[in-house]
Amino acid sequence: MPRPKIYVARTVNPNVLARLGQAGEARAWGGPDRCPLEVLEKEIAEVDAVLGTYRWTAALMDKAPRLRLIALTSVGFDMADIDGATQRGILVTNTPDVLTETVADLTFALMLAASRRICEMDRWLRAGQWKDAAISPMAWDIHHATLGIIGLGRIGSAVARRALAFQMKVLYYDTTRKREIEQQHGYRYVDQETLLREADVVSVHVPLSPETKGLMGAGQLGLMKRTAFLINTSRGPVVDERALIRALQEGRIAGAGLDVFEREPVDLANPLVKMENVVLLPHVGSATEVTRTAMLDLAINNVLAVLQGKPPLTPVNPEVLARWKR
Repeated sequence: MPRPKIYVARTVNPNVLARLGQAGEARAWGGPDRCPLEVLEKEIAEVDAVLGTYRWTAALMDKAPRLRLIALTSVGFDMADIDGATQRGILVTNTPDVLTETVADLTFALMLAASRRICEMDRWLRAGQWKDAAISPMAWDIHHATLGIIGLGRIGSAVARRALAFQMKVLYYDTTRKREIEQQHGYRYVDQETLLREADVVSVHVPLSPETKGLMGAGQLGLMKRTAFLINTSRGPVVDERALIRALQEGRIAGAGLDVFEREPVDLANPLVKMENVVLLPHVGSATEVTRTAMLDLAINNVLAVLQGKPPLTPVNPEVLARWKR
């Protein structure tokens, strides 16, 4: 019986292929940057499993009639057409948990950088404008401020825990109320409108879905304080970017810290790039050596488990497994 075939849609160390070799014949993209679509379509024509975060559309899946598993190297799974995968009997796995604390660290870094105008002041100093410390740009305090978290899941909860060390008041809105966490930490559950009106910093932590796309639009931004900041480390389309740009240009909010955008890589002509009161990062929420290694390890372990007939560790659409058993 032929061994399963595995394709890795990114450049990896040889030891990754060696590990995957325990379950099948493994190949990987060896070039720079992302594997080109035309290459990927040819490589997956006869594979049983693919590893790597890519835009896995139904059309792309149809290029791989033998495909049984898409192992994403991300916690978000909006890059894959989950319904399309399920209809085709393809299991999708992701990498939750292992990046929670790292993304929470970055979220808080953006919060501090935006409110204390750290990047702006760095540019100000480098431009030779440090002539009189008394006229340096004034910033906003984070300590004792009110943090509003939209989505108190793994990452939102980790951000909230960090806020307690800064003696911040934590408000949260979620589709599911977390009474036990409220009682344990003193968080206050409020509706989204109240959160937006009262928070000094609004941090968004929801997955991208049809329900959350454009969640932060002109109406929501209009409820925020003029001295408030918006932080987004979830997914770009959760925030209506045009509405955010207008709100910033018109001074309806004080600033923003963004790790994600509606289109990535972000176009340098995007007005956000020119704004002094916005801190921008190139979608690097999980980008530490330890965390990215852990994410890759989890994706590999999902591939090994599935191809060796064991349950996947982190399935996104586990209903597919029941179909396999028929």
